Amino acid sequence: MSVKYKKKFSEPRRRASIACTPVFHRVFHRLSTDSIIDTARLPNYIYPIMKKTLDIAYFLLKMAENTQKHDAAVSSGSGHFFAEKTGIERRMKIIKRNGEEVLFDSKKIITAISKANKEVPLAEQLSKSTIEQIAKRIEEHCATVNTEMNVEAIQDLVEDEIMKASAFTIAKKYITYRYQHALMRKSNSTDKQIMSLLECQNEEVKQENSNKNPTVVSVQRDYMAGEVSKDITKRFLLDDEIVKAHNDGIIHFHDADYFAQHMHNCDLVNLEDMLQNGTVISGTKIDKPHSFSTACNIATQIIAQVASSQYGGQSVSLTHLAPFVEVSRQKFFKEIEEVESQTGVDYTDEQKKAIVEMRLRDEIKRGVQTIQYQVVTLMTTNGQAPFVTVFMYLNEARNEQEKADLAMVVEEVLKQRFQGVKNEAGFWVAPAFPKLIYVLEDDNIEPDGKYYYLTELAAKCTARRLVPDYISEKKMKELKGDVYTCMGCRSFLTPDRFTGAGLGNIANAGNYEEGKKKYYGRFNQGVVTINLVDVACSSGRDMDAFWKIFDERLELCHKALMIRHKRLLGTPSDVAPILWQNGALARLKKGETIDKLLFNGYSTISLGYAGLCECVRYMTGKSHTDPSATPFALDVMRRMNEKCAEWKAESNIDFSLYGTPLESTTYKFAKCLKKRFGEIEGVTDKNYITNSYHVHVTEPMDAFTKLTFESQFQELSPGGAVSYVEVPNMENNIPAVMALLKHIYENIMYAELNTKSDCCQKCGYTGEIRIVTDGQNKLVWKCPNCGNTDQSTMNVARRTCGYIGTQYWNQGRTQEIKERVLHL
Repeated sequence: MSVKYKKKFSEPRRRASIACTPVFHRVFHRLSTDSIIDTARLPNYIYPIMKKTLDIAYFLLKMAENTQKHDAAVSSGSGHFFAEKTGIERRMKIIKRNGEEVLFDSKKIITAISKANKEVPLAEQLSKSTIEQIAKRIEEHCATVNTEMNVEAIQDLVEDEIMKASAFTIAKKYITYRYQHALMRKSNSTDKQIMSLLECQNEEVKQENSNKNPTVVSVQRDYMAGEVSKDITKRFLLDDEIVKAHNDGIIHFHDADYFAQHMHNCDLVNLEDMLQNGTVISGTKIDKPHSFSTACNIATQIIAQVASSQYGGQSVSLTHLAPFVEVSRQKFFKEIEEVESQTGVDYTDEQKKAIVEMRLRDEIKRGVQTIQYQVVTLMTTNGQAPFVTVFMYLNEARNEQEKADLAMVVEEVLKQRFQGVKNEAGFWVAPAFPKLIYVLEDDNIEPDGKYYYLTELAAKCTARRLVPDYISEKKMKELKGDVYTCMGCRSFLTPDRFTGAGLGNIANAGNYEEGKKKYYGRFNQGVVTINLVDVACSSGRDMDAFWKIFDERLELCHKALMIRHKRLLGTPSDVAPILWQNGALARLKKGETIDKLLFNGYSTISLGYAGLCECVRYMTGKSHTDPSATPFALDVMRRMNEKCAEWKAESNIDFSLYGTPLESTTYKFAKCLKKRFGEIEGVTDKNYITNSYHVHVTEPMDAFTKLTFESQFQELSPGGAVSYVEVPNMENNIPAVMALLKHIYENIMYAELNTKSDCCQKCGYTGEIRIVTDGQNKLVWKCPNCGNTDQSTMNVARRTCGYIGTQYWNQGRTQEIKERVLHL
């Protein structure tokens, strides 16, 4: 089919075409004079090739004054200096297109250039020595960069070096060859991705999720489905504009590996409704349990089913289990009465209470143990343990007796997490799940408080096992008017606005109470993240340009978010009965769609953001902690909130600003930024960018100052955010931990303390396993006691974003972890 384009190119680019072949010059002369080009008369691949060639030529003309300086730096031999001085040959690795990690081989560069070289007239060919010098310069350049190069980046370098050699005809042949092969790869790239991960050769997939083990077949099956979903998403479900922006790291369309299906992100499970009113699991009716331990067992089955029906995290409350402590208590009293009637033994009231108390403590211990061990050992269809958060909020109890019972459950949860779980070598280690959140309240934060002992136990647990994390009841009531847990690691619902509007029991929940605000049973539709660093770098430090580009990118995010929303529209409740029909989120009828749950604030949809720190540094030359730069940082936050409010008013959908965790995406963004803008000191010179509004991990600051500073940004991130402080081993300094908790209670809504909790299975060392650079310029983990670097024989637990990761990370996130400074 004939397609016509009308393109106008700038005069500098038209002049740059003179550096190309006469044919290219004639074609682009027509483009520059507003003429019409009929692509039916040109080969399909010619336009992208011409544009690519002109872009390179124009770049070279514009940057000619820097070429000599660049060549001098490259030819200085810095890449081989290490080898010459130490006698050690560094074996660099590169990432192939399918994610496989292979050794760098300069011979492949020589072969590729030589093929293009043979296609041109003899007079225009490069000599063998020139080709070898090009390959050598590229190898030296790759040796100096602080990350593994991928094939595309190396091919870009090849193009640049050929152009610098003024071999424009060869460059055209090379670009043509590259483009034609790209077209051929497009048809089977998914197949190659899948095969590489099945053979455990895909390094990017191996480090994509810090809680998935990609060598296990069940995990591979999830990844295989994910690759297919990504392919379908990019080719059929998203606009080309969004796909390109995602691939370029301008935005990030999260969870494309699940987007082919009608699935939502994260939620607060209405465990109370399911336990009190019964539920259905895999077609089996489950009635109200008659003991605390049975309730715990059912809860873990619900958690597993929910995890298999969504891609994000879930949260459950211990308050929903607390009533079953009383159920077990009455059951034990009844059993004692039966013993008395059958044996003639007559116990005193005190004896009965003592026996019941003993049995009850054992019952609670077994129930909590069931949750802990089932959660970490269950394998969901997502190829991992459920991403579940357990919420511990004493004031959520309905009465004083239930509050006292809840306190017993909380105490047991903290004791068992303090102990940890055994790894395969028999050492006690910190499990990744469940994540624990403990609410700091009036009667547990002061030394004379009734439940202060629980906060002390929580502090000891945090010092050893990194959890629980903390929500301030005081600050959350100030900001949101209510206290409720986040969905998973950090995503917060908007305050209930539909109950006050008289919309009633939208989800048909069995535990609905008229007039009472509702949070359990609500969910998040999904996330799209804007890369603030790219916005800044694209502006060239021009403030007017910054705000213009910012608004354009925000509208692009809005467009992508609406695609997420529309993907859920029309979803029948039958796709996930545990969620939509049997109480976890709703009790809709079979065949009924979930549409009414997508509006009126019942669910949220998140505009994520990342890299505020680097964004501000690029635009102002200062950290956003600098008093002169902080106002600009706050203005950026306010603009995103204004957009969310604008979109909400237009659609009746609760858009909310969300501080993106950026687990593996931090590395992707960093690589894209370097490719688009080069290395800019303090901005794009790392293999990661800073999460959300956080202070840069390398910036010295004490814990109290950091939490206070970040609190103002957390207020402007209502859709979710968490602040943290890095601390050393605090097991022998619990008073300092308690002081931090008091500061959190008074100053910030949601925060966590990061310590180290590692174990080497080879020598039994416990403490901090270090990150070092190996001979391939790659960051690896090394036991400081025995030197072990085999990751399969060590347990490393680090805060990845909000959850604790235990399956290691990509090179970008690993560098970020390595560079974290202590705040205490």
